[in-house]
Amino acid sequence: MPQEEAYVSVDIEASGPIPGDYSLLAIGACLVDEPDQTFYRELKPMSDRFVADALAVSHLSLDDLKRRGADPAQSMRDFARWVQKATSARRPVFVGFNAGFDWAFINWYFHHFMVENPFGISALDIKSYYMGLVGTSWEATRSSQIPAEYRDPDRSEHTHNALQDAVEQAAMFARMLNAASERR
Repeated sequence: MPQEEAYVSVDIEASGPIPGDYSLLAIGACLVDEPDQTFYRELKPMSDRFVADALAVSHLSLDDLKRRGADPAQSMRDFARWVQKATSARRPVFVGFNAGFDWAFINWYFHHFMVENPFGISALDIKSYYMGLVGTSWEATRSSQIPAEYRDPDRSEHTHNALQDAVEQAAMFARMLNAASERR
């Protein structure tokens, strides 16, 4: 019998488009079925490289994070422990809105700091799930294009705070899962 799955909504903020060259700056996560079970960490940057637009969107400062950010290695160990504890005996499934981007950073950081990735080598992308659910185009999967019935009515804008965004996308994914189960 397959192991029960626990969907973990993860969002990150980074200083640029690819891990290794650019830094993971913030991790936000919550369980989709228990969004009050959360993890949040802001990390010290690993390099001085950045894309100005990435920092402008996240409202994070490399200089500020150099002073007060958490150690990346310890942060990844803490995140792995949180995932294991929060998901208990269930199999953790990484869920993200544009999961390829977020998962790439999380996976790279886990492996770079020699921490086993509790999600394995895959991620579930909400945009792709929505595309299959409603039979729409990729362009229609942008967050601004997704109908209000799937979005959190209590959230008026996307903040680019990793934890707030993880909670927001968890609510969106939960609504999509419910819609899919109603169609069966």
